[in-house]
Amino acid sequence: MLKINEQAPDFELEDQNGKINKLSGYRGRYVLVYFYPKDDTPGCTKEACGIRDAYGLFEKNGIKVFGISADSAESHKKFAEKYNLPFTLLSDPKKNVIKSFGAKSGILTRRVSYLIGPNGKVLKSYPKVDPANHGGQILEDFLEIKK
Repeated sequence: MLKINEQAPDFELEDQNGKINKLSGYRGRYVLVYFYPKDDTPGCTKEACGIRDAYGLFEKNGIKVFGISADSAESHKKFAEKYNLPFTLLSDPKKNVIKSFGAKSGILTRRVSYLIGPNGKVLKSYPKVDPANHGGQILEDFLEIKK
C-alpha cells in the first residue's frame, strides 16, 4: 500500500480503446486510480457502476478516473460498453502497476483505490472498499480535502 503524501508510481498502460495513458500526463489534476479484480463480475460491476453514476461530479471537480485490472483492453472495452462506463479502464496484464501500488494479493488483484493530488502524491488511500458506496465516499473525501 502506498502511504499518504507518497509519490504515486508513474505508469504507462493501454486503455479500452487502445490508447496509451501515463499517470504523469495528468500532473496538475486530481486522479482517482482504482484497482479491481475482474471485469463484469458482481462486485467489480457494482463498483464501476457506482463510479459511473457519480461520474458527472468527478468531472465537475476535475478528477480523472482510471480503473485498472489485469484484464485485456478488449475485455475492458466490452465491460465499458455493456455498462456505459464513461471513464478510462487500463489493462495491466503483467500486473507491474498493480504490484507497484500494493494492490496485488497472491495471484489476485485487491480492491484498492488512491486519490492522487495534482503534484502526483497520494492524498487518500482506500485499502478496504465497499463497492456499492465507493464513488460517493471518494467524492465526500475529496470535498473535505479541498476545504
